[in-house]
Amino acid sequence: MNLLATCLLAACQSLPNGDAATALQQVPLSPPATEALQVQPSEQEKAITVEKMPEVVEELESTLSALPPVEKPAELWARMLDGYQLNIPQNPRIARELSWYSRHPSYIQRIQERSQPYLHFILQEIEKRDIPREIALLPAVESAFRPFAYSPGRAAGMWQFIPSTGRQFGLKQNWWYDGRRDIVASTEAALEYLQSLSRQFDNDWELALAAYNSGAGTVRSAIRRNKKRGKPTDYWSLKLPDETSAYVPRLLALAEIFRNPQDYAVTLISIPDEPYFTTVDIESQLDLALAAEMAELPIQELYLLNPGLNRWATDPDGPHKLSLPLDKVETFLEKLAELPAEKRLTWKRYKIKSGDSLSVIARKHGTTTKVLKKVNKLKGSKIRAGRHLLIPVSSKSLDQYAYSAGQRKAAIQNRVHNGHKQHYRVKPGDNLWKIAKAYSVSHRKLAAWNGMAPGDPLKPGQRLVIWVKKAAASELSQLKLQPSGTQSRLHYKVRRGDSLSGIAQRFRVSVADLKRWNTLGGKYLQPGQQLKLYVDVTEQTL
Repeated sequence: MNLLATCLLAACQSLPNGDAATALQQVPLSPPATEALQVQPSEQEKAITVEKMPEVVEELESTLSALPPVEKPAELWARMLDGYQLNIPQNPRIARELSWYSRHPSYIQRIQERSQPYLHFILQEIEKRDIPREIALLPAVESAFRPFAYSPGRAAGMWQFIPSTGRQFGLKQNWWYDGRRDIVASTEAALEYLQSLSRQFDNDWELALAAYNSGAGTVRSAIRRNKKRGKPTDYWSLKLPDETSAYVPRLLALAEIFRNPQDYAVTLISIPDEPYFTTVDIESQLDLALAAEMAELPIQELYLLNPGLNRWATDPDGPHKLSLPLDKVETFLEKLAELPAEKRLTWKRYKIKSGDSLSVIARKHGTTTKVLKKVNKLKGSKIRAGRHLLIPVSSKSLDQYAYSAGQRKAAIQNRVHNGHKQHYRVKPGDNLWKIAKAYSVSHRKLAAWNGMAPGDPLKPGQRLVIWVKKAAASELSQLKLQPSGTQSRLHYKVRRGDSLSGIAQRFRVSVADLKRWNTLGGKYLQPGQQLKLYVDVTEQTL
């Protein structure tokens, strides 16, 4: 009898969200067994053995085998669950997201796999700040834990920072390095940003998360509208953009799935509760192929731990840091200490040819004019044919640097799409919209085929791939682009305190051009007035 009671209690414990009484009602037993269940068994009943009740045992074993197995959280997931703080209400928006995730279990599998190298670090940083640990799942919502994610809105990295917000939180962005993709720097910046938003909204994390997605101004405007109409001002009552209305429910649905995976047929991957990587100081610029060799690490993995690195080497101006798996650090540091400073990069002596310019030479050798000037102690950009330049170059061919910006772009451009593939070299004055129109394709598709966002600038000489149904009849060289040399057009809404000179300085255009583009006669502007500008976008983002 004791064994039978033990088995029944075990069955109760294996049922989610149920107590013993419920479980006893749900386990189908034969009438003799039911009669035998008493709170205080008699002496005669105590003598009943399992061998005397074979039909009950058989029925119980069948019932237990049919029950779903208990999914115990893996170690790191358990640590995350211990710090849950957000309320998950019964809400149709959350239900919709749960339904989608339930129909796409492979997605949950992928985000777990991608998160493995990074999750311990993210949780550690969250715990330092004592904020809800559900936020460790926010990169799943933002980027599906893809460190190289890039959105049409020009947001980059796991935490999807746009350029301006990235700079606001100290994320350096240049030709060599993009801090928005740096795992350590972007995580610290994202959590700092979220904390600041939480303070702005009186520690209401739902509103803070909504603001992270759409901007604090958007959320505050929605709150003011509801206050004016006498309506509640909680997240669920606000009229927000569609994406933001689904954003918080998406995170809460994921949090629910990881809390009760058995309810959604999800199996949690076992992730040890220990750090996977650490960051080491390398002091100066280093060739990444050489770094990978010294760490005895595939270069692909080096880039995945250091996705902020755009090129074949670290940024010559820093940060001089590399993230490495813990078990590779000792070997790497020993070999780095033995490496002479002049061997960190490969050097080439280049003879300047007639017609050369610093920018052309830099582009050919995978570096920048700034580096060439610094290395060769040049004050200006003038060079003379016949003289020599010392140039730092990659130790291997550039296609060996698997996840550098150039190789990521090449991989995207080499994907096959429907239609006929054409190559196009960008000319002065081109922009994506004009090129797309000339080839009768969508400018958004044109951007996607080339690993760009629709608002990204183009540079003369840049190569694009275009997929068309048939060869385009028009020649882009004959396009009349107005005004000449413009790379992108934008509309600017005048704010209180703006002036023509201030706007011109901000967008690096002339006051004369502003007046010409907008037929402005006087020098005074009115708040709310719309201005049309033609700008070189490369001047605006770096």
